[in-house]
Amino acid sequence: MTGADASAADSFDPIAFLEDAVQHASHEDVGPMREFLCETLADRGLEARVDDGGTVLAARGPPAADTETHVVLNTHIDTVSPHVPFERDENAPEADGGGVIRGRGSCDAKGPLAAILAAFFAVEPTDDRVTLAITPDEEVLSTGAYALVSGEESPTRDADAVIVGEPTDLDVCTAAKGRFQGTIHLSGANAHAAEPETGTNAVAALESVLAAIRTFDERDDAPPAHPQLGAATLTPTVVEGGEATNQVPADCALTVDRRSVPPETADEFHEALTAHLRAAVPDDVGLEFRFTDRPTPFLEAWDTDPDARVVQTLADASGGDVRPFTAATEASYFAAEAPTVVFGPGVLADDEGAVAHAPREYVEVADVRAAARAIETTLSELVA
Repeated sequence: MTGADASAADSFDPIAFLEDAVQHASHEDVGPMREFLCETLADRGLEARVDDGGTVLAARGPPAADTETHVVLNTHIDTVSPHVPFERDENAPEADGGGVIRGRGSCDAKGPLAAILAAFFAVEPTDDRVTLAITPDEEVLSTGAYALVSGEESPTRDADAVIVGEPTDLDVCTAAKGRFQGTIHLSGANAHAAEPETGTNAVAALESVLAAIRTFDERDDAPPAHPQLGAATLTPTVVEGGEATNQVPADCALTVDRRSVPPETADEFHEALTAHLRAAVPDDVGLEFRFTDRPTPFLEAWDTDPDARVVQTLADASGGDVRPFTAATEASYFAAEAPTVVFGPGVLADDEGAVAHAPREYVEVADVRAAARAIETTLSELVA
């Protein structure tokens, strides 16, 4: 690293970056925010490229094949709708001076991005490698992250650790439940409601389906509760059925939400639920369970050993707890390939209610700086 490069790294202010980043709306189009990120990297002498999935990639250190340790830093630049304007509240109470930054993306996840960038610019690996991978659509379908891990040159494939930036209140999160969504379709036969015995009532068959849902995780081959995440859940959420008030309904559909725990996969859940329902539903009722269509795999449950080096190093550096994360993230894709943790400034919710995704979204300036220091310290311990 040249003296000029070191000076540029020293000059990076994560709070100034965050203030600008929040003002780049990225709920509908990440293009301007991605361009701002690439310009920020270029201004510090680092070459960035955008892969076919829209992920911004940059690296420091030798090629991964020539290194002993490779750490990947990830978060996302997209946000949910609607955009919430930037506001700097200098008078908000917080621990270390500097106030609070408000606006869409301030904590999810441009605050974590600012902290990650500060650490990325500060590290000077000579024998090892640090890769920055910033994805474009975590809040929707994760097409960028899926393309990243599916590519022939995926940086996570040979990674020794992945740090995913999300609002964790500086805790180190080592597991998260997966989320699957699908619809149970029941089919019968129409008939006049005055002679219901001449038809097959698909809506009435819901009674058996709902009873089966309640007992799904009590079956003998059900996955046990996870030591970090607890038990999986299966929740009926939306029901549709029937066309006329005087007709036996021939069709009914029930959507369900599955929050899985390791080691259950999407395919295993689909097979087990179909078999469990088929055993419960009358033989004259047709049954099919179909996952909701999406172009990328569902975010499955994942976990990392709490004793993994990246976990303990980051927890020591941040002073935070080691715990599960309560929301779905793209860490699901990366954890299959390398020890993965979720970490960053900000909170999903506070004592007043929701923060991330809410109109009152904010992050404390002191926490962004603390997260940057913790990630930098962790990288200094993991890479040489």
